[in-house]
Amino acid sequence: MNNKTITESLTKVSHKAELVLSVCTGALILAQSNLLEDQSVSTNRLVIEELKKAATNSCEIVESVRYVDNGKIITSAGVSAGIDMSLYVVGKLLGKERAVQTALLMEYDLKQT
Repeated sequence: MNNKTITESLTKVSHKAELVLSVCTGALILAQSNLLEDQSVSTNRLVIEELKKAATNSCEIVESVRYVDNGKIITSAGVSAGIDMSLYVVGKLLGKERAVQTALLMEYDLKQT
């Protein structure tokens, strides 16, 4: 998260990306890249305090949720929450039926949120 090359690259490519997804502690990298201003965000509960220090005051840290969708930036709490987030994005882009089919192929118990 303190690697300037990574954070600067992420900032540049995020402007061109349709969606920016973050799993677990990736929210710390997004914060360091100044991408979370005026955003709601989730991360792993073990790094909530660290994220509070890294994020701007305008960033709302949402605890006890699997993922948060801000439209372009979507963050998830932890690794398994990242799977939930990914299936949510499949549904967002390709329809709920495709997300359900994908979860079935993965033998993943899709939590409807």
